[in-house]
Amino acid sequence: MSAVNRAAVEAVLRQYTDPYLNLDPVSAGCVRAIEVQGDQVSVQLELGYAAGLFKSGWAQMLQMGIAGLDGVGSAKVDIRCVIAPHKAQAQIPGLANVKNVVAVASGKGGVGKSTTAANLALALAREGARVGILDADIYGPSQGVMFGIAEGTRPKVKDQKWFVPIESLGVEVMSMAFLTDDNTPMVWRGPMVSGALLQLVTQTAWGDLDYLVIDMPPGTGDIQLTLAQKVPVAGAVIVTTPQDLALLDARKGVEMFRKVNIPVLGVVENMAVHICSNCGHAEHLFGEGGGEKLATQYGVELLASLPLSMAIREQADGGKPTVAAEPDGQVAMIYQELARHVGARIVLQEAAAPAMPTITVSDD
Repeated sequence: MSAVNRAAVEAVLRQYTDPYLNLDPVSAGCVRAIEVQGDQVSVQLELGYAAGLFKSGWAQMLQMGIAGLDGVGSAKVDIRCVIAPHKAQAQIPGLANVKNVVAVASGKGGVGKSTTAANLALALAREGARVGILDADIYGPSQGVMFGIAEGTRPKVKDQKWFVPIESLGVEVMSMAFLTDDNTPMVWRGPMVSGALLQLVTQTAWGDLDYLVIDMPPGTGDIQLTLAQKVPVAGAVIVTTPQDLALLDARKGVEMFRKVNIPVLGVVENMAVHICSNCGHAEHLFGEGGGEKLATQYGVELLASLPLSMAIREQADGGKPTVAAEPDGQVAMIYQELARHVGARIVLQEAAAPAMPTITVSDD
C-alpha cells in the first residue's frame, strides 16, 4: 500500500467540477486544509456562496473520490459556506451590515419579476444565508402581500431615524407599502420617487445580511439609474419571458446595467412552458428559447427557466411563495438552483474583476 500525500489528494479533487463555480475545488481556491495522518485524510473546503442544501452531497461525492485513492483507509471532507462582501457598503448609511446587494430587474412589467425576487430571497435563506428584501417598486409594491404581512403593518422606528424591517418567513422585508395606505396610488414625479427610494435604502436598519435582494421597478428610468449610481450593487438578475416583446425590453435592461458598470449575473426566463393540468400536454405559449438566446447574445448565464404555473401565482398571492409553500417541490428546487447560481456568479464576478493598479511616487 503506497503512502498518501497532499498532491495525490489535490489530484483527486481536481477531477470534480463544482456545478455552480464551473471549476474544481482546487482551481476555485476552495481548499482551506488537507491533513494526511497515515491512511486517514481530512479535507476542509470553503464555498463563497450560500449552498446549505448542496454542500453535504458535494462533500460526500468528494469524500468517496478520496476514499478510492490507493493507500487511503478513511476520508473526511468538511464544507462550510463563508460569504464575503463583494462591494464596499460602508459609505451608505444602513448598508454597513449588508455584504452583497442583488438587484432583480426587468425591462417591462408582468414578467414575474417580483415573484422571482421573493422566491430568490427565500431560496437564499433556505441555503443558510441571512437575507433581506427591499421592495423598490415604489409605484406597485407587492412584497408585503407575497410575504404574508398584514395590510396596515408599520415598521418600528429606531432612534427616531431608522426603519426596522419586518421579518417574515425568515427574511427581513422593507417596502414603501408599509409606509403608505395600500389603496392610495403613488402619484409622484420622478425626483420624489428617487428620493423615497434613497430614504428606504439609507434609513432602514438592516441586520447582518449576506444578501439584500432589491425588487426593482420595471423599466430603465429614474429609479433604476438612482439605484445604480447611489448603491453599490454586486450584480443584477434580469427577468424576462420568452415573448419577443419582453426580450426586446430585457435587452435594454441588460444594456443599462452594463453602462453603469453593474455586472449582469444572468437571465431568468419565466413562463417558459405551460403543462396542462388535465392531460400533461406541454405548450410554449409565449415562444420558446427566448431566455437562452438573450443570455447567449450578451454572454451571460441562463440562471433558471420556470414554467407558467397556477401554483406559483396562487402561492405568491396567498402570502407564502413557492419556496416556502412547497420547499421540496420541483419548482422550489429550480429556485434553489437559481439561488446557488446567483451566489456563485457574484464570487466569480469578484474573482474576474481587474486588480487596481499600483501607484508609486518617486523623487525623479
